[in-house]
Amino acid sequence: MSLPSPLLATFDLHKAYAQPVLRGVNWAVRAGEVHALVGENGAGKSTLARVVCGMTSPNAGHMQLAGRPWSPSSRRDADAQGVRMVLQELGAIGTLTVAENIFRGRLPTKGGGRWGVIDRKRLHEEARVWMAAVGLQDVAPDALVSSLGVGQKQLVEIAGALTSDVKLLILDEPTAALTGPETQKLFEQIRRLCAGGTAVVYISHRLEELQEIATRLTVLRDGVMVGTHNTADLSIDKIIKLMAGRALSADEFATAQHGEDVGIEVRNLRVNGVVRDVSFSAHKGEILGFAGLMGAGRTETMRALFGADVRDAGEVFIDGEPVTIRHPRDAVRAGVALLTEDRKEQGLLLPLGITTNVSVVNLPALAKHGVIDESNEASVAERFRQTLAVKAHNLSQPVGELSGGNQQKVLIARWLFRDCRVLIFDEPTRGIDVGARFEIYKLMRDLAHAGKTILVVSSDLTELMQICHRIAVLSRGELVQTFRRDTWTQASIMAAAFSGYLGKAATDQAEA
Repeated sequence: MSLPSPLLATFDLHKAYAQPVLRGVNWAVRAGEVHALVGENGAGKSTLARVVCGMTSPNAGHMQLAGRPWSPSSRRDADAQGVRMVLQELGAIGTLTVAENIFRGRLPTKGGGRWGVIDRKRLHEEARVWMAAVGLQDVAPDALVSSLGVGQKQLVEIAGALTSDVKLLILDEPTAALTGPETQKLFEQIRRLCAGGTAVVYISHRLEELQEIATRLTVLRDGVMVGTHNTADLSIDKIIKLMAGRALSADEFATAQHGEDVGIEVRNLRVNGVVRDVSFSAHKGEILGFAGLMGAGRTETMRALFGADVRDAGEVFIDGEPVTIRHPRDAVRAGVALLTEDRKEQGLLLPLGITTNVSVVNLPALAKHGVIDESNEASVAERFRQTLAVKAHNLSQPVGELSGGNQQKVLIARWLFRDCRVLIFDEPTRGIDVGARFEIYKLMRDLAHAGKTILVVSSDLTELMQICHRIAVLSRGELVQTFRRDTWTQASIMAAAFSGYLGKAATDQAEA
């Protein structure tokens, strides 16, 4: 029995920037399948996707779409011909509403034609259909995108990609900021699209998702296609070995016992109705995780602790002493660090080098008579570059050019240089490959062993269960339950996450 002709085929594709990124890639994607594309950061996944979508041109090779030559001149050109991509780097425009972003460039008008007045009623009605399809039914269509969290922004972009006929849809890390229920909602839409003949290319570092949603899987390593396999034939360990060229095990990142001294205590924290009387404590040497559904208040809790958002009430104690935190600089002085969920927009100075990004929060320590000692500054940056194994051409390389894992290491170096006692990680491995993810886990474990207090927000429940001593669960702004390693199960944590939205009977059923 012969296989169907591929919808998309690439032939001997090459692409190089300063170094080769794609090296002779021959790849085929069939209509109606979910085809996973995996590899470590820098393997060439996103570059291959950008070539297919007309966002960059190959140096050599050619492509076919539905048996015809395919060489889109731009992303707009590809989009017009039914090839669409939702980027890992969020492209939603914050000053536009959710509905305007979903139908950007295709807004319905009253008068018809290019210069008609926008039909707001129709726009919002049509937007609600697609918002509900991806799990955004609780968001107002006229809400500004700037008011949404990272996960919600991701869903807005996905909703926009679903609103028109599409032959090939490429999703780059679509669930990186989504929790389990939101992910399942997305999977429903992906299956619906594939049933209609659409091909979906799914790029993700969440390997357990690939086994659930993908039919086939292609592995890239250093720009070379290692091979394409039926996903059902591969274990996660096998996928990791294909990606990394070596075996990696999560067992070595098991967390050791922490001490009894409390590093941070929070009492009755309230933030604008989103966080409601949240109280918790974490020990020195402990990794305390925070789970919950999107909108449960996890990120808002951490931003309020760091002084990035104004809180209505609440007390914070560091090492048993009360501290006043009204602004991020107060938090830094108190020894509290925040590695934000959106490191590119809110954490890093992307155009600047590693040295500046490391030193920026502790410049007085590098100054002599009010002048920065550049030699000392470079020495500090180099020390952390070596300690954390940051891969970069040199210290002046813009951090925007680094992989996600190396960017996260630069942020960690920043706060280690400041010698913060409490480190808050919000989605610490978002968009980071499996090899770099294990490196981040090891760094967090080592920080805990050194006596730091670690708070971790993650939408990846498997991640929290792997690295944390305890997991606190938020539901509708309330901390509803805290689990120890010997008491939690995935089902019990999810039941707690739903408890603020469901009645007791429904919660019992969810846990069962």
